[in-house]
Amino acid sequence: MLYIMPKGEWDNYKDGGQSKLLSDAAAAIRARYPKTTVRVDRLVVQAVYSNFTVEAQPVFEQDDGSFKYPDTYNGGSWKITKPRDEIQAMSEFVAEKNNNLRRLCKMARAWKNKHGVGIGGLLIDTLAHNFLKSTSEYDDKSYLYYDWMSRDFFAYLKDLPKQDYFAALGSGQRVKVKKNFQRKAKKAHELCLKAIEAEGKDNQNDKWRAVYGRLFPAAEKVEKAALTDRAGHAVRMTEEFPEDVFATIDIRNNIRIDCQVEQNGFRPASLREMLSNRTLLMPRKKLTFSVVETDIPGSYGLFWKVLNRGQEAINRDCIRGQIVADEGYKRNVEHTKFKGDHVVECYALINDVVVATDRIHVPISANQEDEDE
Repeated sequence: MLYIMPKGEWDNYKDGGQSKLLSDAAAAIRARYPKTTVRVDRLVVQAVYSNFTVEAQPVFEQDDGSFKYPDTYNGGSWKITKPRDEIQAMSEFVAEKNNNLRRLCKMARAWKNKHGVGIGGLLIDTLAHNFLKSTSEYDDKSYLYYDWMSRDFFAYLKDLPKQDYFAALGSGQRVKVKKNFQRKAKKAHELCLKAIEAEGKDNQNDKWRAVYGRLFPAAEKVEKAALTDRAGHAVRMTEEFPEDVFATIDIRNNIRIDCQVEQNGFRPASLREMLSNRTLLMPRKKLTFSVVETDIPGSYGLFWKVLNRGQEAINRDCIRGQIVADEGYKRNVEHTKFKGDHVVECYALINDVVVATDRIHVPISANQEDEDE
């Protein structure tokens, strides 16, 4: 939310007073809500509650209806935002496109949170607008065609040229691209094709959940049988999901994990390099997963999830999948034991909000017993 400052206060802040403005705004909020956790961020003042956060941005209104806001990064500066122009343009365009723009923006947000696409909300709105502007196919279409709209939207994204910024809807302001999204859009397009192929089948909703996450509804009439081992015994379903563990997921940053593979007598190797070279990962390996790249400013919390998949994990009643906090070293040590296409995920949090996530597959090609034999 924007808080419009009285114009008479501008002289108190105009000369390098960006940090002071945010500090004064934070003090005012604390005075009114003394029991609320209030923090100053780079651009805003955050009022943090148990399951949501309010971000208040003090601004000075300009004669043309735009707003000047403080940015405390790198010594401080004043920047311009034009939300009124964007809101008006969004409203007009929504009417032209049968309300599909707002719905597509929500769907795209679900996709970026599911797959850890570190792009902001304004960029999503801009990309969704540009897509619908490029075609008249969905001007009069409704929910019945959202499968095709999803397919075509991600096809549009994956084919976009890589660039540093896009012009925002309405205001024309530059919206920065933190990291290219084309590769993950290509994967989403492939998942949409599979989901469309599954239309009318029991697994149709599961296919769309692979695109949009668990916010997409599960099939109502299909009950999956409990997993059982070779002897027919039920296996514990221990996997946890971030939507159930964390109060808020808002992917706005990027994080990348890799794994160092170690074994006696061999030189340590990168798991991602092994996967790209199609090198088989055998048992009796030490795996050290760690954060190798991120654009998250400052400190952040980290959680890990190790999920064992495949029949062997079921037989051993060792699916795992619990989400656990990092011990403070930004790494997680595991050991390969049995075959299966296992998965390791990480979740980075700032102020209890998941802001970045990444995953890596761990395909183990043989059991410990098979290798011993």
